[in-house]
Amino acid sequence: MAVDLEKQPQKPDAPVRPAADPVPPPAAIRASDADRDRVADILREALAEGRLDAEEHAERIDSVYRAKTVGELEPLVRDLPAVGADGRTAAGPSAAVSYGYGPEESGAPAENLVAVFSSTTRRGRWRVGRKTQAFSLFGNVEIDLTEALFSQRTTVINATSIFGNVEVYVPENISLRGSGTGIFGNFEVVTLESSEPDAPVVVVNGFSVFGNVEAKPKRGKLITDLRRHLRKHFGY
Repeated sequence: MAVDLEKQPQKPDAPVRPAADPVPPPAAIRASDADRDRVADILREALAEGRLDAEEHAERIDSVYRAKTVGELEPLVRDLPAVGADGRTAAGPSAAVSYGYGPEESGAPAENLVAVFSSTTRRGRWRVGRKTQAFSLFGNVEIDLTEALFSQRTTVINATSIFGNVEVYVPENISLRGSGTGIFGNFEVVTLESSEPDAPVVVVNGFSVFGNVEAKPKRGKLITDLRRHLRKHFGY
């Protein structure tokens, strides 16, 4: 018996799905300003230790701020020795190399943030000094360290609030400690201890009278150990 093919139901063609966008390789990830600044800090430390001469340092710094991707930054620190001045190996890099800490400057002036019947905010990409003084009188002071560059491992914030408010926000993966008093007011520090021994330490000392002093981590915000980030991407 002949089959009339014209009368047989035809299966619709399967829809063609567009190809997914390829995931860029780690080296192609766009470098941020913070990435460039941290590589520049690594190079500055290498210059201070005599690992680079002034001409090499100048050439690499120029390349740092012209770099568009992480892959362009990686060669600029690849040939620096795996063992730092303190004898640590690449598996446990020194604080100066990992986080770009500069030399300790005990005589550096404190930064003052004052709000009197007003509001003062410090946030974004900025270099944090050894000490910050925050004072609020019927006002509000906000200090956001989640995108900051730490010049030294330990940062001290002395906060005073009188009928006002002082708030400090830090990345989740640093150490946060505090000591203070509230008189008819509130003093609260959410203590953190980083699993990284060389991570920055923020110490908040506070005094509150009919006011509020508060320090806590901001969810989802992490400080970057750039050297470890580069090693993870490039497998060395």
